[in-house]
Amino acid sequence: MTRSMTVLVAVLALVGHAGDAQSQARVAPQFAVDPFWPKPLPNHWLIGSTIGVDVDSRGHVWIIHRPETLTEREARAGTLTPAGECCTAAPPVLEFDADGNLVGSWGGPGAGYDWPMSNHGITVDGDDHVWIGGNGTDDAHILKFTRTGEFVLQVGKPGGNAGSRDAANFGRVAKVALDEAANEAFVADGYLNRRVAVLDRDTGAMKRFWGAHGSLPDDTDLGPYDPAAPPAAQFRNPVHCAEPSFDGLVYVCDRVNDRIQVFRKDGTYVRELAIAPQTRGGGSVWDIAFSPDPAQTYLYVADGGNERIWIVARETLEVLTSFGGGGRQPGQFFGVHSLAADAQGNLYTTETFEGKRVQKFVYLGLAPVESPYRGVAWPEPAE
Repeated sequence: MTRSMTVLVAVLALVGHAGDAQSQARVAPQFAVDPFWPKPLPNHWLIGSTIGVDVDSRGHVWIIHRPETLTEREARAGTLTPAGECCTAAPPVLEFDADGNLVGSWGGPGAGYDWPMSNHGITVDGDDHVWIGGNGTDDAHILKFTRTGEFVLQVGKPGGNAGSRDAANFGRVAKVALDEAANEAFVADGYLNRRVAVLDRDTGAMKRFWGAHGSLPDDTDLGPYDPAAPPAAQFRNPVHCAEPSFDGLVYVCDRVNDRIQVFRKDGTYVRELAIAPQTRGGGSVWDIAFSPDPAQTYLYVADGGNERIWIVARETLEVLTSFGGGGRQPGQFFGVHSLAADAQGNLYTTETFEGKRVQKFVYLGLAPVESPYRGVAWPEPAE
């Protein structure tokens, strides 16, 4: 066994909750962190709060981060005198190959478009176009680029938001997801608005939108989330993801309401799942990804409130297990924000706030699992 694999297996015991095969009936995917991925960046570059991740058709991993969140001491070469050798901020958009080598970098203000005040989310479509949102104060638009950073399309204009029924602008977008077959873009809109918006992928024209339970979105302030209150009739900010599945459904991250709402692609409400519903503050449902098998058997849920990744059986919406935990070491999280899966089933996570990193979790196959509730404020299921 190689040293790296020994470390991976050892870390599995820390981050996974694998149960006794003789006493557990359920199985779920198991993962182990690869502490050597990605490889060190060139040019003494550092990444700041890392706010989005996706995997393209080549198996390359894309992240977007916020260079401005690096402190003066972190980015010493660019901010302090004397500067010293290390370090400076990397460009906002970084592309890694499957081995963790940096193979592309770009981003920031340029001619013909408005770079977001606070970039948020990155998605690469089947034509290798890169979609970026923004959740800054005036960010009411989304951007589309080629994979090398050439500007293609801007939808909306900064400061133009007119609320959750605006057909031309957005309200601080969290993320864009693509339905390749229908040529549509699903926008989690987001940090100011309270809706899912669906666009024509080529023109950016808005085709439809909806709020929680498929209703017309309502921007009334709901106040703080209360776990003891009845389920909210509307989304709370932020609406943090809207991910279409192969079988015609859309899974929406209602982050602060601690729930995933499931819709048909026309906005018809289907059902919902609560995730760690006692979680207050920033909430528990930050992002989701599907397992890469044709049936998309599993949902992976990033929970930045409890610093975990939840594994859910998509057909039944049963929470099977989780891994992670708060901390700085490989396999732990500080502000786990976004996640994506590659074709081999490996997971990639990013961390915002002071987390400032991307991690790779290697898929190890299916294994028996025990209760997912350990260590989280969530009532035990009835026998």
